[in-house]
Amino acid sequence: MNILVQTRNRFSKFLAAFFKKKRSRIGIYGPPNAGKTTLANRIAKDWTGESIGVVSEIPHETRRAHRKSDITISSSNGSSVTIDIVDTPGVTTKIDYKEFLEYGVGKDEAVNRAREATEGVAEAMHWLREDIDGVMYMLDSTQDPFIQVNIMMIGIIESRNLPVIIVANKIDLPDAAPQRIRSAFPQHPVIPISCLGGNNLDELYEKMVNHFR
Repeated sequence: MNILVQTRNRFSKFLAAFFKKKRSRIGIYGPPNAGKTTLANRIAKDWTGESIGVVSEIPHETRRAHRKSDITISSSNGSSVTIDIVDTPGVTTKIDYKEFLEYGVGKDEAVNRAREATEGVAEAMHWLREDIDGVMYMLDSTQDPFIQVNIMMIGIIESRNLPVIIVANKIDLPDAAPQRIRSAFPQHPVIPISCLGGNNLDELYEKMVNHFR
Protein backbone atom coordinates (compact mmCIF):
# COMPACT_ATOMS: atom_id res chain seq x y z
CA MET A 1 0.00 0.00 0.00
CA ASN A 2 2.84 2.37 0.90
CA ILE A 3 4.53 1.65 -2.44
CA LEU A 4 1.29 2.40 -4.29
CA VAL A 5 0.85 5.70 -2.42
CA GLN A 6 4.46 6.69 -3.10
CA THR A 7 4.05 5.86 -6.78
CA ARG A 8 0.88 7.95 -6.99
CA ASN A 9 2.61 10.87 -5.26
CA ARG A 10 5.54 10.72 -7.65
CA PHE A 11 3.21 10.56 -10.63
CA SER A 12 1.17 13.53 -9.32
CA LYS A 13 4.34 15.60 -8.90
CA PHE A 14 5.43 14.62 -12.40
CA LEU A 15 2.10 15.73 -13.86
CA ALA A 16 2.21 19.01 -11.93
CA ALA A 17 5.69 19.77 -13.22
CA PHE A 18 4.79 18.70 -16.77
CA PHE A 19 1.70 20.87 -16.98
CA LYS A 20 3.13 23.84 -15.09
CA LYS A 21 2.82 26.93 -17.23
CA LYS A 22 6.11 27.96 -18.77
CA ARG A 23 7.48 31.26 -17.51
CA SER A 24 8.85 33.38 -20.34
CA ARG A 25 11.97 35.46 -19.98
CA ILE A 26 11.29 38.84 -21.62
CA GLY A 27 14.23 41.13 -22.36
CA ILE A 28 13.88 44.91 -22.56
CA TYR A 29 16.35 45.98 -25.24
CA GLY A 30 17.14 49.24 -26.99
CA PRO A 31 19.60 52.14 -27.19
CA PRO A 32 20.96 53.98 -24.13
CA ASN A 33 18.55 56.38 -22.38
CA ALA A 34 15.46 55.16 -24.22
CA GLY A 35 13.76 54.41 -20.89
CA LYS A 36 14.43 50.69 -20.47
CA THR A 37 15.09 50.77 -16.73
CA THR A 38 12.18 53.16 -16.15
CA LEU A 39 9.88 50.71 -17.94
CA ALA A 40 11.31 47.72 -16.08
CA ASN A 41 10.73 49.52 -12.79
CA ARG A 42 7.19 50.48 -13.82
CA ILE A 43 6.28 46.89 -14.68
CA ALA A 44 7.87 45.49 -11.53
CA LYS A 45 6.29 48.09 -9.23
CA ASP A 46 2.84 47.82 -10.81
CA TRP A 47 2.72 44.03 -10.44
CA THR A 48 5.06 43.20 -7.54
CA GLY A 49 5.55 46.49 -5.65
CA GLU A 50 9.34 46.36 -6.10
CA SER A 51 11.85 48.05 -8.42
CA ILE A 52 14.61 46.50 -10.53
CA GLY A 53 17.31 49.09 -11.22
CA VAL A 54 18.53 52.66 -10.82
CA VAL A 55 17.43 55.32 -13.32
CA SER A 56 19.94 58.02 -14.27
CA GLU A 57 20.45 60.64 -16.96
CA ILE A 58 24.02 59.35 -17.34
CA PRO A 59 24.21 56.97 -20.32
CA HIS A 60 24.94 53.29 -19.65
CA GLU A 61 23.92 53.52 -16.00
CA THR A 62 22.65 49.96 -16.42
CA ARG A 63 25.87 48.08 -17.18
CA ARG A 64 24.71 44.58 -16.31
CA ALA A 65 21.48 42.76 -17.02
CA HIS A 66 19.07 42.77 -14.06
CA ARG A 67 16.22 40.29 -13.74
CA LYS A 68 12.99 40.36 -11.78
CA SER A 69 11.34 36.94 -11.67
CA ASP A 70 7.75 35.76 -11.41
CA ILE A 71 5.88 38.87 -12.52
CA THR A 72 2.28 37.97 -13.29
CA ILE A 73 0.53 40.48 -15.54
CA SER A 74 -3.23 40.34 -15.99
CA SER A 75 -5.46 41.65 -18.77
CA SER A 76 -8.96 43.05 -18.62
CA ASN A 77 -10.50 39.78 -19.86
CA GLY A 78 -8.99 37.74 -17.03
CA SER A 79 -6.07 36.30 -18.98
CA SER A 80 -2.59 36.53 -17.51
CA VAL A 81 1.04 35.78 -18.23
CA THR A 82 3.87 35.12 -15.78
CA ILE A 83 7.24 36.40 -16.94
CA ASP A 84 10.74 37.28 -15.86
CA ILE A 85 11.66 40.83 -16.88
CA VAL A 86 15.29 41.38 -17.87
CA ASP A 87 16.50 44.98 -17.92
CA THR A 88 19.53 45.09 -20.23
CA PRO A 89 22.29 47.65 -20.86
CA GLY A 90 21.80 50.07 -23.74
CA VAL A 91 22.94 48.31 -26.90
CA THR A 92 25.31 50.39 -29.01
CA THR A 93 28.22 49.60 -31.31
CA LYS A 94 30.83 51.63 -29.39
CA ILE A 95 31.07 52.94 -25.84
CA ASP A 96 33.56 55.77 -25.36
CA TYR A 97 34.66 56.70 -21.85
CA LYS A 98 34.47 60.37 -22.91
CA GLU A 99 30.67 60.08 -22.85
CA PHE A 100 30.86 59.87 -19.06
CA LEU A 101 33.24 62.80 -18.70
CA GLU A 102 30.48 65.10 -19.99
CA TYR A 103 28.47 64.25 -16.85
CA GLY A 104 31.25 65.11 -14.42
CA VAL A 105 32.54 61.57 -13.94
CA GLY A 106 36.30 61.38 -13.30
CA LYS A 107 38.51 59.83 -15.96
CA ASP A 108 39.38 56.63 -14.06
CA GLU A 109 35.74 56.05 -13.17
CA ALA A 110 34.71 56.87 -16.76
CA VAL A 111 37.16 54.30 -18.16
CA ASN A 112 35.89 51.71 -15.69
CA ARG A 113 32.25 52.46 -16.55
CA ALA A 114 32.97 52.19 -20.28
CA ARG A 115 34.61 48.80 -19.74
CA GLU A 116 31.72 47.55 -17.63
CA ALA A 117 29.17 48.84 -20.13
CA THR A 118 30.97 47.12 -23.01
CA GLU A 119 30.98 43.84 -21.09
CA GLY A 120 27.32 44.36 -20.24
CA VAL A 121 26.35 44.79 -23.89
CA ALA A 122 28.17 41.56 -24.76
CA GLU A 123 26.30 39.82 -21.93
CA ALA A 124 22.95 41.20 -23.13
CA MET A 125 23.61 39.96 -26.66
CA HIS A 126 24.53 36.53 -25.32
CA TRP A 127 21.26 36.38 -23.40
CA LEU A 128 19.42 37.36 -26.56
CA ARG A 129 21.05 34.49 -28.45
CA GLU A 130 20.51 31.87 -25.77
CA ASP A 131 18.03 32.69 -23.00
CA ILE A 132 15.48 35.32 -24.03
CA ASP A 133 11.97 34.14 -25.04
CA GLY A 134 10.59 37.51 -26.15
CA VAL A 135 11.71 41.10 -26.65
CA MET A 136 10.35 44.51 -25.77
CA TYR A 137 12.30 46.80 -28.08
CA MET A 138 12.39 50.23 -26.45
CA LEU A 139 12.79 53.29 -28.69
CA ASP A 140 12.73 57.03 -28.06
CA SER A 141 9.79 58.39 -30.05
CA THR A 142 11.43 61.85 -30.27
CA GLN A 143 14.33 60.37 -32.29
CA ASP A 144 14.66 58.85 -35.76
CA PRO A 145 13.99 55.12 -35.26
CA PHE A 146 16.58 54.07 -37.84
CA ILE A 147 19.49 55.64 -35.97
CA GLN A 148 18.43 53.81 -32.79
CA VAL A 149 18.29 50.30 -34.22
CA ASN A 150 21.12 47.81 -33.78
CA ILE A 151 21.30 45.66 -36.93
CA MET A 152 23.05 42.75 -35.20
CA MET A 153 20.35 42.63 -32.56
CA ILE A 154 17.59 42.70 -35.17
CA GLY A 155 19.34 39.84 -36.97
CA ILE A 156 19.41 37.70 -33.81
CA ILE A 157 15.75 38.42 -33.06
CA GLU A 158 14.69 37.48 -36.59
CA SER A 159 16.87 34.37 -36.74
CA ARG A 160 15.31 33.08 -33.51
CA ASN A 161 11.82 34.21 -34.57
CA LEU A 162 11.24 35.83 -31.17
CA PRO A 163 7.96 37.60 -30.41
CA VAL A 164 8.57 41.37 -30.32
CA ILE A 165 6.70 44.40 -29.03
CA ILE A 166 8.07 47.77 -30.11
CA VAL A 167 7.66 50.27 -27.28
CA ALA A 168 7.68 53.91 -28.47
CA ASN A 169 8.54 55.81 -25.31
CA LYS A 170 8.46 59.50 -24.35
CA ILE A 171 5.20 60.37 -26.10
CA ASP A 172 4.70 63.06 -23.45
CA LEU A 173 7.46 65.17 -25.04
CA PRO A 174 6.68 67.84 -27.69
CA ASP A 175 8.89 66.26 -30.37
CA ALA A 176 7.40 62.80 -30.03
CA ALA A 177 6.39 61.16 -33.31
CA PRO A 178 5.48 57.52 -32.62
CA GLN A 179 4.02 57.19 -36.11
CA ARG A 180 7.59 57.20 -37.47
CA ILE A 181 8.29 54.09 -35.41
CA ARG A 182 5.09 52.43 -36.63
CA SER A 183 6.17 53.12 -40.23
CA ALA A 184 9.64 51.71 -39.56
CA PHE A 185 8.31 48.47 -38.01
CA PRO A 186 5.06 47.55 -39.76
CA GLN A 187 5.67 43.85 -39.05
CA HIS A 188 5.53 44.28 -35.26
CA PRO A 189 3.00 45.74 -32.82
CA VAL A 190 4.01 49.25 -31.73
CA ILE A 191 2.72 50.61 -28.42
CA PRO A 192 3.31 54.35 -27.75
CA ILE A 193 3.78 55.08 -24.05
CA SER A 194 5.24 57.47 -21.54
CA CYS A 195 7.05 55.63 -18.76
CA LEU A 196 7.28 58.75 -16.64
CA GLY A 197 3.69 59.88 -17.16
CA GLY A 198 2.18 56.39 -17.21
CA ASN A 199 0.44 56.99 -20.57
CA ASN A 200 -0.89 53.86 -22.32
CA LEU A 201 0.65 51.39 -19.88
CA ASP A 202 -2.64 49.49 -19.65
CA GLU A 203 -2.55 49.03 -23.43
CA LEU A 204 1.03 47.76 -23.16
CA TYR A 205 0.10 45.26 -20.45
CA GLU A 206 -2.80 43.95 -22.55
CA LYS A 207 -0.46 43.46 -25.48
CA MET A 208 2.14 41.72 -23.29
CA VAL A 209 -0.43 39.21 -22.02
CA ASN A 210 -1.58 38.39 -25.56
CA HIS A 211 1.85 38.46 -27.20
CA PHE A 212 4.04 36.61 -24.71
CA ARG A 213 1.78 33.74 -23.61
